[in-house]
Amino acid sequence: MDFSIRAANVDDCKDIARMIMELAEYEKVSDHVKVTQKGASCSSSDSRLSPGTSDADLEQDGFSKNPFFHGIIAEVPEQHKTKEGHTKIGYALYFYAYSSWSGRAIYMEDLYVMPEFRGKGVGKALMSKVAQLGLAAGCHQLNFAVLDWNKPSMDFYLSQGCFDITDTMGYHCLRCEGEALKHLAQL
Repeated sequence: MDFSIRAANVDDCKDIARMIMELAEYEKVSDHVKVTQKGASCSSSDSRLSPGTSDADLEQDGFSKNPFFHGIIAEVPEQHKTKEGHTKIGYALYFYAYSSWSGRAIYMEDLYVMPEFRGKGVGKALMSKVAQLGLAAGCHQLNFAVLDWNKPSMDFYLSQGCFDITDTMGYHCLRCEGEALKHLAQL
């Protein structure tokens, strides 16, 4: 199948927001999505996003002078567009991090390919590009999370040479957010 991988730009934010919702729906967590394309109320752009949220802004957070994330897009030519007219069929979001044990690292926040394009090398190409960008920046590891019930994704990642650090090292991924984060910040 003919597709290309390229760096995301601000004009891709509408499609990235759409695919974030598709991923969240697949993961059964769409009610948790707060990110919007421009940070304004999202009720006018995508009815699946939580109405009135504006605390996360793809355009500002990914394409400002000091971005919080970077992204890449998988795109097909017009003749392969979806029945809805989409040519942007996958994405990966990533950011640089630091491991106190091994130094520079890259964290892949999302890897998503629209269902009708899975199994055609798109996901592997996106993940490979993230790995290339990490190596070019001097990173020694690529980190990411996968849901425990998502066997197709887990099998894919394991087939790429990745390993589950929960199994091998005993680490669990924890989070503090919302009121708990505000409370913690007051201490």
